[in-house]
Amino acid sequence: MTRDGVFEAPGRINLIGEHTDYNDGFVLPIALSHSVRVRAHRRDDGVLRTASRQVGGTAELSVADLRPGAVTGWAAYVAGVVWALREAGHPIGGFDLLVDGTVPPGAGLSSSAALESATALAVTELSGIALDRRELARIAQRAENEFVGVPCGIMDQSASLLAWERHALLLDTRTLAVEHIPFDPVAAGLALLVVDTKAPHRLVDGEYAARRRDCHRAAELLGVAALRDLVGEPRDLPEKLVPRVRHVVGENARVLEVADLLRAGRVHEVGPVLTASHESLRDDFEVTVPELDVAVEALLHEGALGARMTGGGFGGCVIALVEEAAADACAAAVRSAFAGHGYTEPESWTATAAGGARRVVEPPG
Repeated sequence: MTRDGVFEAPGRINLIGEHTDYNDGFVLPIALSHSVRVRAHRRDDGVLRTASRQVGGTAELSVADLRPGAVTGWAAYVAGVVWALREAGHPIGGFDLLVDGTVPPGAGLSSSAALESATALAVTELSGIALDRRELARIAQRAENEFVGVPCGIMDQSASLLAWERHALLLDTRTLAVEHIPFDPVAAGLALLVVDTKAPHRLVDGEYAARRRDCHRAAELLGVAALRDLVGEPRDLPEKLVPRVRHVVGENARVLEVADLLRAGRVHEVGPVLTASHESLRDDFEVTVPELDVAVEALLHEGALGARMTGGGFGGCVIALVEEAAADACAAAVRSAFAGHGYTEPESWTATAAGGARRVVEPPG
């Protein structure tokens, strides 16, 4: 059993399936080439020491003293994974962990799940603990829920740990059953354009948690285990909850529709479903912000086949399915629209589906 290793886990973009994961529903993310890398060294003194090339500074604590609230900031995601593994009965000892990465924080590309996933893979493998990757995803989710205090679903961690290159990951968040569905838009003459709107992305400010409470309250009133079990238009609910439920039910159906289209090789037909998702997130779930809506409008006006916000909302990124030859023009249209509104200049790139977390084999020397 080696004492050292370098481990890498990707961020993710969700093609479709927003706010369905904590409702036991379906999601369809891809992993990104943007990743978080953790250089790990196993210690014998029970001390967890973490450092980041991006943030600077060092956090140091005995693993025996790890408790929710004991660590704050980015280091809480690392410490939370060690805590969650120990809470699950796994003998994780001390580590030096140096974090580096290319997933832009705050963009809704799940830099936190990438960090958790890389950490989980590093400390388990170097401790000689073999866990199924679905179990690692549950551990990472518990770290974020209970240690960090963010009530996320399990999609992000699952995408980071389970994704395949050139495939989308269809995940049933109730059973954790997965299907890897081919997704290679370039082969169809298309591109998946990602626009980072630079609008601040703050899920811990309470709105995300409020939407989750709304969904769970609606399920309770409707007498179902989760909104995933509801079919058709909701009835006999407080007026505020009706559009929330309508979004979740519709979004689950849209995920399965996109999965069917991809299985059939009909990638060009996915666009309108993406746009319908954005409209639902804007009007029924109310999680968009002006930058997201302006970006989608500009992309569609420029000829995108479809566009939607991606991630939890309240900032972050927009994705669009575009003709490959039109990608630059679509990105320029968003920049022009943002300049006209006085928004921060956005950043755009085309995404391809990458593989999940792995140990990195570095060249000698």
